[in-house]
Amino acid sequence: MKATIIVTPKKSVLDPQGEAVKNAIHQQGMDCVTHARIGKIIELDISGTDVTLTRQKLEKIALEVLSNPVIEDFRIELE
Repeated sequence: MKATIIVTPKKSVLDPQGEAVKNAIHQQGMDCVTHARIGKIIELDISGTDVTLTRQKLEKIALEVLSNPVIEDFRIELE
């Protein structure tokens, strides 16, 4: 099984890196970009077949280890 955890800044949190990227894109002549957010992707290969238990454990790990719940949101995708 493969798990992907996507961590992004909460919408209410200023994202200076995203603003810098948006400005750089504008300087390249693509003014149609109105918003950019920068986050991180964590990909994990997982052995086992219990999707429910795996998701529960991943949610705990994402909340306690991979993200800062005060300023970041996360989502988990399982394949």
